[in-house]
Parts: sequence; C-alpha cells; structure tokens
Amino acid sequence: MQTLLSLSIALFAGLMLSRVAKKLQLPAVTAYLIAGILIGPYCLGLLGVPGIGFISMADVKSYGIICDVALGFIAFSIGNEFRLSELKHIGKQAAVIGVLQAVVATLLVDAALIGLHFAIPDKLSLPAAIVLGAIASATAPAATLMVVRQYKAKGPLTSTLLPVVALDDAVGLILFAISFGVANAISVGKINALSIFLEPILEVVLSLALGITMGLFFTFCERFFHSRSKRLSMSVAFVLVTVAISNLNFHIGSVHVAFSPLLSCMMLGTVFCNICDFSAELMDRLDRWTAPIFILFFVLSGAELELSVFTDWAIVLIGLVYIAARSLGKYSGAFGSAKLMHCDPNVVKYLGITLLPQAGVALGMAMKAQAMNDGGAIVAQITLFSVLIYELVGPTLTKMALMRAGEIKPEGKTSARKTSTDTAQSSESEISIEINVFADEQKGEEVGAQSKL
Repeated sequence: MQTLLSLSIALFAGLMLSRVAKKLQLPAVTAYLIAGILIGPYCLGLLGVPGIGFISMADVKSYGIICDVALGFIAFSIGNEFRLSELKHIGKQAAVIGVLQAVVATLLVDAALIGLHFAIPDKLSLPAAIVLGAIASATAPAATLMVVRQYKAKGPLTSTLLPVVALDDAVGLILFAISFGVANAISVGKINALSIFLEPILEVVLSLALGITMGLFFTFCERFFHSRSKRLSMSVAFVLVTVAISNLNFHIGSVHVAFSPLLSCMMLGTVFCNICDFSAELMDRLDRWTAPIFILFFVLSGAELELSVFTDWAIVLIGLVYIAARSLGKYSGAFGSAKLMHCDPNVVKYLGITLLPQAGVALGMAMKAQAMNDGGAIVAQITLFSVLIYELVGPTLTKMALMRAGEIKPEGKTSARKTSTDTAQSSESEISIEINVFADEQKGEEVGAQSKL
C-alpha cells in the first residue's frame, strides 16, 4: 500500500505541476523535478508519514528499478534517431559536428573543474571533476525535439540539429564510459592501462555487441506477431531484458567486465529501427506507453536532490562554473565545427544554442556516478542543479535560436478531445473518399470492358 501510494502521489504531483509549468511556458521536465523536491525528504517528507511523500533518501532509492527501466527506454528512443535512410542525406557534416562539439564541451569543463579542484580540493575531488566533464557532453534530445515538433521547425538548422542531438548522446555515453573508468582508477589509487583504457573500451564494445545481438533477436521475434499490442509488449520485454543483462558485472581474472545499459539499449533501438519496416509506428506507440515511467523517473530524480548542499557556497560555485564552461564548450564546439564543415550561416551561428538543454541521459550518467567512493554524491547534485537550470532556460533558448534562423512556425492551442473528434471526422472523410474512388474505378472498369466489346 505504501509503495503504490507513494508512486501515485509522485505521478499526480508531477502531472499537476506540469499544468502550472505550461501556464508559465516552462518545460514539463522542470515541473517533474520540482514536484520531486516538494514531495521529497526536505519538504513533504518532513512530516514523516509513510506513503505521503518520500521520508528519506533511502526511501527514494528503493524505487531505483523505475529509474533503471526509464533510462533503458530513453536510450532505446535515442537509438531510433539513427536511421540509415535519413543519415545518408545528412552527410558527414552532422557526424563531425556531433563528435567535435561533445569533445570540446568535455575538455573545457574538465579544464575548468580540474583547475577548481586545486583551489578547493576538499569540496571537489579530481575523479568528480573528470566525470562531470563527460556528463557535460550529453544533450537532452527530448527537450530539443519537443520544441522542434511543437513549432514545426523546418530548415537547414533543424535538419542538422536532429541528427547531431542523437549522435551527441552516443558520443557522450562513450566519453562517460572512458572518463568513469579513469575516475574509478584514480579513486582506488591504482592508475594503470588496464583500468584506464582496457576496461572502459571493453565496456563500450561489449555493450554495443549486446545491443546488436538483442536487436537482431528482437527483430526476428517480432515477425511472429501481427497484433500491435503484442508487438508493443514484445518491445517492452526486450528493453527490460536488455537492461537486466547490461546490469551484470563480473571479473575475468583481474579484468572487470561490465556493460552500459544506456549504450546497450541505444544500440538495440538502432538495430531495430534500421531492420524492422514498421519500427516508426511501433516507436510512436512505445513513446506514449512510457510517458508515466518518464514522469516518475524525473520526479524521483528531483526527490534525490540534496537541498542542504546548496547552502554551501562552494557547491553553488562548482555548479555555476560547470554551467558556464559547458555552455561555452557547446557553443564554441558547434560554431567551430560547423564553420569547418562550411555549413549554412544560420547553422554556424545558432546550432550551439540549441544544444544546451540537458536532462535524461545526463541524469542517468550521474546516477551511475553515485557509485564512486570519491565524489559520487557531488557529481549527482551538480548534475541535478545544472539540469534544473538548463531545463528552465534551454528550451526557450532553442525556440529563440530557431526563430532567429527563420525556421520556426508557432502552433496554436490544441486539445486531445478536439483532436480525437477531428481524427474521427478525418477518418470518416477518408473512408468516404476511398468509397468514391473505388466506385469510380469500378465504373472505369465497366466502361473499359464495354469499349473492348
């Protein structure tokens, strides 16, 4: 009863605050994070009533399986952006920009935070600074796509933005795997080639191999079903089993073998969307099914926010330096690489601004980084702090950039009820048109037969 009550309150709080956020023209993910804070241990949880809010951090962490599942579906959706049929039209411009801007952001944040580490070593450890640099590379595809779809943006900037956002997270996951390996090696005091290079690369390779294998098997199994509901269920099953397998870790001799759930599920989605001919329709249905899980994920992430750390000036300073360095890295990296590839002037000028939003993937990296003995908690808190800021201003900046580029088309208010009615009327019209076309075809066939006679 307590578990179901806590989850229902978390979902309800996130949904209700999203209505307030809509009135204030703020992204829904910001509302979910704030909802988590309000029902978390520092607000509603202070009442100490089990089920009515989260009474402790241990209570919040007990719902970790929901976060694992949500991250799996997030990565699976990211993989759907790597359709070869679409990537062929983009050329190497998006690939070069996607890699370089992520690397530049990581290097600038690493440089800034490592310098800050020497100034306040008791507040920011070296492993934490390195991991935060890798997290800085990730961009929130959901926030960016939301703005693009809402305003039906079209043009060179939009065409370049979408594949770059998808590739950005793939590069970010690889950078995070390597940086996380380096940070762990430093924290345990054993810096060697095995822990710094071999294990992270092995994790990336094994994760990709797992995703490819599961994607091929997934596509094979889907052929036995024709019902949309059963295909949807099969999709959920394969994401869950991929998340489960990718959470395995073991040792082969002195080598630690592990997988990245994010990278594995991303490759699962990539393989599936490029082989299965009905993957686009299935992904659309899956996105609707996973909406409550994503809401719970962000609410739980907000509940994990340690508000007490923001009373420390050093933590606030680290967060501000991280945000400034990442913003500069994203903009300068996108500007320089787009100019290098001779892109459209609007792409050169505005692409970096559209890459600032940060949410799901970065939060997933931060949750994994919490396992570090040295600085794991700081990494999570700084990431959550930056996500809150970026989600507050990021989508607005994306909208402004697309508007300046002349690619945005504002959309009027819509209603699900009105949409349903319009859809029904549209379906009736389509049926009527099909009947008339069929009648015309029949008449044409009769006339043709008479002329032959």
